[in-house]
Amino acid sequence: MAGIKQKISDGFSVAKKYWNTPANGNYVPYKEVASLGCAGLGVHWTTTLASSIGLSAGNFLVGACIGLKPLDLQIMLIVANLIGLPIGLFRGWYFDNHHMKGGKFIPFMLNSAFPIFAISTVFVWLPYDSMSYIVKAVVVEAMYLLLQVFLCFYLEGFSYLQQIISPNAQERATVMSISQIIYSFAPTVTNFIIPTAAGLTYGLNNIWTYRIIYPAFTIIGLVFNYIFFRKVKERLIIPKHKVEYVSIIDALREVSKNKYFWLINGAGWIGFLEGACGVVLGWSFVYAQNGEKQAMLGVANTIIGNAALWAMLLAPLAIKQFGKRNLLIMCNLINVVLFIAMFFSYKSLVMICVIFYLNGFVNTFGNIYLPNINADMRDYHQWKTGVRIDGMFGPLGMIGTVLSFGTGLVVPAIYEHMGLHEDYDVLYNDAMRNNLFEVMIICSIIGAILNLIPYLFYDLTESKHKGYINVLKIRAMFEDYGDGDLDETELKEGMEIIYNARELVGSKPQPVDKTALKNAKKLPKNTDEEKAERKAEIKKARAEIRSIKERNEMIDVMPIVTDELTKFSTPRYQAQLEAAKKTFAMGTLCLYENIDAEMTAAKAMPKKTKEEKEIRSDAIALVRSKRTAVKLINKYGIENISYPTDEEKEEIENRETKTMREQMKAKNDLKALTKKRSVYDRATAPYDHAKRLIAQAENYSHLDDVEAMYSKLVSSTVEA
Repeated sequence: MAGIKQKISDGFSVAKKYWNTPANGNYVPYKEVASLGCAGLGVHWTTTLASSIGLSAGNFLVGACIGLKPLDLQIMLIVANLIGLPIGLFRGWYFDNHHMKGGKFIPFMLNSAFPIFAISTVFVWLPYDSMSYIVKAVVVEAMYLLLQVFLCFYLEGFSYLQQIISPNAQERATVMSISQIIYSFAPTVTNFIIPTAAGLTYGLNNIWTYRIIYPAFTIIGLVFNYIFFRKVKERLIIPKHKVEYVSIIDALREVSKNKYFWLINGAGWIGFLEGACGVVLGWSFVYAQNGEKQAMLGVANTIIGNAALWAMLLAPLAIKQFGKRNLLIMCNLINVVLFIAMFFSYKSLVMICVIFYLNGFVNTFGNIYLPNINADMRDYHQWKTGVRIDGMFGPLGMIGTVLSFGTGLVVPAIYEHMGLHEDYDVLYNDAMRNNLFEVMIICSIIGAILNLIPYLFYDLTESKHKGYINVLKIRAMFEDYGDGDLDETELKEGMEIIYNARELVGSKPQPVDKTALKNAKKLPKNTDEEKAERKAEIKKARAEIRSIKERNEMIDVMPIVTDELTKFSTPRYQAQLEAAKKTFAMGTLCLYENIDAEMTAAKAMPKKTKEEKEIRSDAIALVRSKRTAVKLINKYGIENISYPTDEEKEEIENRETKTMREQMKAKNDLKALTKKRSVYDRATAPYDHAKRLIAQAENYSHLDDVEAMYSKLVSSTVEA
């Protein structure tokens, strides 16, 4: 007990020390961490009513209250998504290329909150009872579309804000973890109070619940929103030169080359049925036993929501123990088992709650490992292609939105086939409701299995990712050396990676022996001296195990680093370098001749071994790049292809626009400038790639000079 009290006391001391000033090496004081968490409370409560508005049959408001048919709702959702596609592309482009007074994302938090409150409130107070069915559907669609414009800017802005709260990756992860624990209190409160209050008054399937109970939380959310977002800072790392405007199409071309992107997103696309049984909990409380247990839904939601806290606390340990990919597969397998158990026990409210609790616990791990898997995927893309892409992975993921136009009709079609139309009172019929539940649970089982399959081919392990990061650091070190801009920190970090890799060449992983740890735990602990000795031995044994594991991981990483350093001595990169020198000699813009013959020759290359396949693939990629360049030069004329100047950009960005016409002209001029940059980049791509490869080979040849710089740095540090 004394030890616990001491830890609590130490925790308060640390919090007090760094409340206003961050710790050394960090950027965010604890006061701002708390403000971000409270701002998250505001986000959840501001959107409480707006988030309850959805175009699906399982949505109580538009389905049971307003009375729209399941298939009609799905068609309305398809229309909304079609309209939302260009809006989503514009939103991603606007976030990346525009800054407003007060920051890049925080202004969206402050300016979008009230429109969300106003639109969602008007939505629920419209006189739907006096409208015909067609008018009702049109009004719901129009209000939903208007709401989504502000809601998506608001929620995406908050998501991006958390990613730039600190440039320190480890600190950022800690800040996000703590703030999420704080604002997870918001759904805990609403999931208890709203269903409980609704059950004691109007009911979740009565529109008056959404007119009276929900708006109270929205108003509280607005207050939190305006107070705490003003206390959070953006720490966006701005390069020395302005970030260039990038064409959406060019970014999408890069993203489409990433194999892990297709695996990650494909899992969600084919596993769309996994959430089909999500209605079982709410509908069981609202419609089973004639709705007598509806008031208890709030209690059930509160208990089930508590599972998320434990998963958030355990997720980092689970990822460290099993790895992200293995943890994901384990969670999916557990879900399959839970859905099977639900199939045989869904008539019991207690069993439904137990299964949903476990399901919520398992799924919350995904809130931690999925963002990390996506981050690993972006790092892999940079290692593979040399191009860093972040934001445009989202718009390409809209393929899933298009696919949902068809897949989204499946569940509503099942609803209507089984007798659920605009009158949701049929769910009070036990036989009808139970039959529907069984089909939905089977759908979820199928969806969970399908969602699992792509990850069986996902092989981006933690060791591989660490190797790719080390390679990126080495590349940056050599590039900055070539540019004469290499700093001491970068030199030290890069050379330590190289030296560690050299030391481990030929080494084999060492088995992890836990005998010493087991023996240490068996030591006596009767006196204070024995306890201290036992604690020291346990600590020593664990440190030894940790050291072995870290060394084994470095051995796994070593080949990726050594392959990078020696790549220009391999046949593949020698062939690349030879082709690059020929391309470079032809100049920046070139009408490459005999493209068809080059492609024929490239495709005729041998492809029996892995190395032969890589050389052939590189040759085909180069010819395709040349072919694109030739088409663009022929289309626009070589004299019309040039790189946009800074003066051109600045003139458009700083242009005074007083009328709508002037604003539209500025927007079109900026769009034309972006296209001009895109045409230039693609027309000069063969030359630019050749230039970068030649420069990299030249820089890598100066490893001895870089080592000498490092030795000099170490010597001066020792002398000092």
